[in-house]
Order: sequence, then C-alpha cells, then structure tokens
Amino acid sequence: MLKSHGYAAYDAATPLRPFGFERREPLAEDVHIEILYCGVCHSDLHQVRNEWGGSHFPLVPGHEIVGRVAGIGGAVTQFKPGDLVGVGCLVDSCRTCPECVDDQEQYCDQLVLTYNSHDRHSGGMTYGGYSNRVVVDQRFVLKISERLDPAAAAPLLCAGITTWSPLRHWRVGPSQKVGVVGLGGLGHMGVKFAHAFGAEVVLFTTSPGKSEDARRLGADAVVVSKNAEEMTRHSGSFDFILDTVAAAHDLDPYLTLLKRDGTLCLLGVPDHPHPAPNAANLIFKRRNLAGSLIGGLRETQEMLDFCAEHGIVSDIEQIPMQQINTAYQRMLKGDVKYRFVIDLASLQDDH
Repeated sequence: MLKSHGYAAYDAATPLRPFGFERREPLAEDVHIEILYCGVCHSDLHQVRNEWGGSHFPLVPGHEIVGRVAGIGGAVTQFKPGDLVGVGCLVDSCRTCPECVDDQEQYCDQLVLTYNSHDRHSGGMTYGGYSNRVVVDQRFVLKISERLDPAAAAPLLCAGITTWSPLRHWRVGPSQKVGVVGLGGLGHMGVKFAHAFGAEVVLFTTSPGKSEDARRLGADAVVVSKNAEEMTRHSGSFDFILDTVAAAHDLDPYLTLLKRDGTLCLLGVPDHPHPAPNAANLIFKRRNLAGSLIGGLRETQEMLDFCAEHGIVSDIEQIPMQQINTAYQRMLKGDVKYRFVIDLASLQDDH
C-alpha cells in the first residue's frame, strides 16, 4: 500500500484537517499520480457539509486533479512516468452498459466517483485530490498538454467539462445567441467556451459589478437579471441558455427568453428544488428544459486538447492546503475569481 496524506472532513460540522490514509499499489492497468494541483469545486463543499446526503466520513474531497505520473502498472500503454495528466470526477464505471459504450461514462449506473464513492478495490470509500497522490485505472486518466499552465488547467476537469459537454451536445456555434446564467467557476468557463465556439454570448448576473469582467472573458453583452426591463428586451431571442447557478431559483424568466425550440440547460445542483416552472412557457414555444452532468472521458480529452490549441484555462487563485477552510468561507460569499486551486506541495508544511 502507498502511504498517503491529505486533508479530510471528519464530519459535516467541523473544518477540514490533516488525514493520513493508504492508496492501493498500482494494479496492472493503474497509473500512480503524484498530485500537483487540485481545484476546489462548490460540490466539494456540498459533500463536506453533507448537504446532498450520502457523505461518508472521513471524506477527502477533490476531483479537479493535475499531477505527474510517478509509476505505472505492467499493462499500461497510454502513459509513462513524468507525463502531465489529469483526473476528473470519475475513476471507474461498469464499462459495458449503453452509456459506457457510448463514451458517456458519467451516466453509468455503476459510476465510481473520485471521492465519496464505493471503492471496488479496497471495499471502502474513494478519496479525492486534496492529497499528495492518487492511483487510477489508465482508462480514467487524461493527458494534459505541457502548453497549459497545470494549476489553471485543473478546473477544466470539472468546471470545464461540465460547461463544454452541453455546449457541444446542443451544437452551439456561430449565428447562435447563447446565454450563461451566473459568473462563477462554471459560468466563467461557459462564457469562454461559447465565445470560442463563435456564438453571441450574453451573461446573466445579479451583480452589475461583474460586467467588465464578463466582457473580458468573452461576453458580448451583460444583463442584470433583477432588472425586468433588461430581461424583457431579450424575450424570445435565445437559442440556448446555460444555467450554472447552484441555488434554487425561478426558471420562468429564462424560459421566456428562449426562441421556439430553444433549450434551457441546468448544471447547478441546488440543495433545495427549484420552483416548478410554468408549463405554458414550455408548451407554447416547444421549449426544452434539460440538464447535463459533467462529461465522458473521450469528450473530456477533446476539451483538453481544444484548450491547449486555443490557450483556454480557468481563471484561478492558488492557495496552500492549509487555507482550505478559509477558501470555503470565501467561496460561499462569491469571493473568488473564479476557482480556488490548491498547491499540493504545501502539504509538506504539515510534516
């Protein structure tokens, strides 16, 4: 076994603190990764606080992992020691169901998440990237170009693919008008990708002060969603709207902005349900209300390759591991542009 250390939540009510544990020795198709950076996702906070239920403690969060290959199993063919690699939200699946066969492993009923999921090898729970190393089957390891800043690339493994996947699925591109609701970790990546795909991009925000930053990221226009007059001016004009907000909110104001056959796609998972939308807002224009969950391995690799080609990464603030609890408090206040990323070299300061 590989002795490992990181930070864990020991229960839902106390701050994260140091935690020692063991990773498995690499099996034939495993890749042993020394973690360099790990992004801090809002879902980490939901899980740590058990806001979705089902959290198992101690819980080591983190599913935006970038590191270098430290060792490989004897049957590994895709990677070699020293390679820059990433691990996202999933580390295993059944590999045989229709979802897995279609490269949509994130929808597999037997999906194994990177943390707080049943570990088929140990019989315990999976531990995430707030740690110094991880061991993952090569099928769930991604190649990251040396052209990308490894710290700023980390959030691509969740925030990036979560916005990329629906934009690609609904074929967002030139001549389309696309809205992005919210300018946080997900929203800022949604703006970047929609702009890169050639769409006209409109950001919806409750904060007028975000206008300048939204335009810097690629938005063509910014609408303050609390301003009814501004919202009305865009009525019936959008092909697609990506809603990244993780808190329960009224969906009807956004549904009415869609053209006939337009789609509102939800990405955020609130801890309380959204109010039920008015069915008439769907029926009378054949509008669609949909959702999307992260992305499969193949499309995640396609996204990473696209980002390397076009120089797209997340806007980040690096923190040492010891500041994670403060980072959580700041994240709750929206005080980050736009993703915290942990420098795991800082774990050495605890020893």
